[in-house]
Amino acid sequence: MVMKAFNYLSSIVSLNLLCLMGFVSCGNDASVANNNTIGGEHFETNEPDDAAYRNFPKYTTKYLYVPNIEIPALSPDDAIIYHTAYTLKYNETYEQAEWVAYQLTATETIGLYERSDDFMVDPKVATGSANDNDYAGSGYDRGHLAPAADMGWSSTTMQESFYYSNMSPQEPSFNRGIWKRLEELVRDWAVEYDTLYVVTGPVLKTGLPTIGSNKVAIPEYYYKVIYTFSNGGHNAIGFVMKNEGSKDDLKSHAVSVDSVERFTGIDFFVNLNDDLETKIEASTCVSCWNWNGTDKHISSPSTKQESGTSSAVQCTGITQAGARCKRKTTDPSGRCYQHQ
Repeated sequence: MVMKAFNYLSSIVSLNLLCLMGFVSCGNDASVANNNTIGGEHFETNEPDDAAYRNFPKYTTKYLYVPNIEIPALSPDDAIIYHTAYTLKYNETYEQAEWVAYQLTATETIGLYERSDDFMVDPKVATGSANDNDYAGSGYDRGHLAPAADMGWSSTTMQESFYYSNMSPQEPSFNRGIWKRLEELVRDWAVEYDTLYVVTGPVLKTGLPTIGSNKVAIPEYYYKVIYTFSNGGHNAIGFVMKNEGSKDDLKSHAVSVDSVERFTGIDFFVNLNDDLETKIEASTCVSCWNWNGTDKHISSPSTKQESGTSSAVQCTGITQAGARCKRKTTDPSGRCYQHQ
């Protein structure tokens, strides 16, 4: 813990020195955003002012070491649970996680282990999590918060992704439709930008309907916020979606992280430098993200453990970050769909 604190303070000092020496911009240019409304909440959806974004501080990863970037603000009495690949805050009142946070790298998008479909009570939830009976006959899917397809890089992470603490009641048309498309897009971005920090969860509030004897709340909305630094640039984006089927373009649900914070009451990315956090959370730079393939079917990575008999090879394409694409492909060109 002491070493983490020392490294964190060192990173802040390094950033400030770079600023003073003129290696990075330290401006606080205003950004411009219009408003959209969901559930009575106004969301910022437009691009930031071009001049402001050109003056955005460009820190490279070697100057930025921040532990637990993905973990939101915590209170002493929060029920925080740590699993191998993700962390969650469990809310006993609603019998599900208030948020699930994890890092996702390009390598981790390559699924090596089969989807287990072995749903189980989370042994780390002291008060007991939801269970099979709560969802049986309810008509709702056991919707993953941290997707199983993001956890297929080890047998342990795949198994832990099926804990009921990682589930939330979702309309089947939502879970298997627009929410799945968003999860696939996030995996594409992990390949494109190498590393993402993701926080996702239900919007919990009093008065929600419930299922099962444990009274698992049925959320009306879900959110996801994502942060990355790539090629010395920092970007963050948020999404808020209603728990219902939709064929909307995913871009239409993109909002600022600040907007998601107001809607959920959760403070995200608090471990970043304050100036950086303020800058990236204020606006939604839609054009800063690669949306290619957003609305076409994206096959999940192989769900079987790799073996010498597989004909799939690593894609020869190069990402925007300058690294070789980590996806597997069987296309004769040697390139995955995104780099053909």
